Amino acid sequence: MQVWNDYLSQNKQRFLDELLDLLRIPSVSADSKYKEDVARCAEAVKQSLLNAGCDNAEVCPTAGHPIVYGEKMIDPSLPTVLVYGHYDVQPADPLDLWHSGPFEPVIKDEKIYARGACDDKGQMFMHVKALEVMTKTNTLACNIKFMIEGEEEVGSVNLGKFLEGNKEKLKADIVLVSDTSMISMEHPSLETGLRGLAYMEVEVTGPNRDLHSGVYGGAVANPINILCKMIASLHDENNHITIPGFYDKVQELSEADRKALNNAPFDPEEYKNDLGVKAVWGEKGYTTLERTGVRPTLDVNGIWGGYTGEGAKTVLPSKAYAKISMRLVPDQTSHEIAKMFQQHFESIAPDYVHVKVTEHHGGEPVVTPTDSAAYKAAAEAIKTSFGKEPIPTRGGGSIPIIALFEKILGLKTVLFGFGLDNDNIHSPNEKYDVFNYFKGIETLPYFHKYFAEMSKN
Repeated sequence: MQVWNDYLSQNKQRFLDELLDLLRIPSVSADSKYKEDVARCAEAVKQSLLNAGCDNAEVCPTAGHPIVYGEKMIDPSLPTVLVYGHYDVQPADPLDLWHSGPFEPVIKDEKIYARGACDDKGQMFMHVKALEVMTKTNTLACNIKFMIEGEEEVGSVNLGKFLEGNKEKLKADIVLVSDTSMISMEHPSLETGLRGLAYMEVEVTGPNRDLHSGVYGGAVANPINILCKMIASLHDENNHITIPGFYDKVQELSEADRKALNNAPFDPEEYKNDLGVKAVWGEKGYTTLERTGVRPTLDVNGIWGGYTGEGAKTVLPSKAYAKISMRLVPDQTSHEIAKMFQQHFESIAPDYVHVKVTEHHGGEPVVTPTDSAAYKAAAEAIKTSFGKEPIPTRGGGSIPIIALFEKILGLKTVLFGFGLDNDNIHSPNEKYDVFNYFKGIETLPYFHKYFAEMSKN
């Protein structure tokens, strides 16, 4: 609508400046030294909701970091959209690989570089600014509620309790989430599912203290060596995961579904060039799009032990550690897979080490319906804004709370992301295209307009 475009054009620089201010707050939920910054960011989000037109907004305490709630209720007879996002961000390490300060946002080549630029402050803030566009132009077609949390990057550990205790407050018709990606701005897409997650930490202990590698090397097992061998054994020669029972409940796609998935635009050479690799890797018999969307995985996210400081220290370490995550697909469940992993990892430990396995957090895989009014409204919004039909895709990432929305609130979700796969989320030099940010603000009001219209049918 022209009135939306006019308001956006008149306030474009302010919308950008306000996002940059939010990105300057180091709201790292995983590190306790940033606790005050996380709280400060929650207050900033609350104020932004009030400024955008919410009738009320509040910072809701939890046992961990707070949740920000806001609402704009215009007519109880109209449908209600619950917008979910998160204001917490991943740690910025390793800092030496950033081209600029992770919390000193810069715009270069029309891209915003900062931790949280895409995941999820930039995408969450699109909804706040879209609300402002609609309220200031008196065109809001739906009731809107916001639930913006501060613990998504650490597993949403307290959000389930918040949902249970606030079912009435959170009553809605659909959950709208922009924490995902599109194929490209030339090929807009809508994700129709996400993988689940089981996140583990393992500790391998050998001798009761660090030893001199010359005196004891060759006679006492090195926990780092043993851990590496154990991890290597978790995949076979076809890159198939070797944990017994791991694939028992995996839903295999039909040939028709596999063909449809692989019809999405994908250039393998461009993919490799972007990542700086000579070849792709993965489970034999599946394409890259299948491996990253509809197949389960197991990856080491971190491994450490012994001496890692400057210079040399000839030590045979007492302990070695690794963090390991598994992405899951329907009908796998996180706790069942975590238990399988623990039993298997303990069973393959040789007698000369002791193994401890800890389950950190997890989430369930989800598939969203494509025949609902909400999905159709999102597709129509993209068609209007981009001038072309969106391509349905499956997302490789995980948003653990999505499954809880359905379980606790009885609500389906629409995954309406505007990020790109090369936005370096969780990595140094995270970015978000300025174009994508404004394209989201332009597109989201159409969703509310079409959802209100389609909900009448």
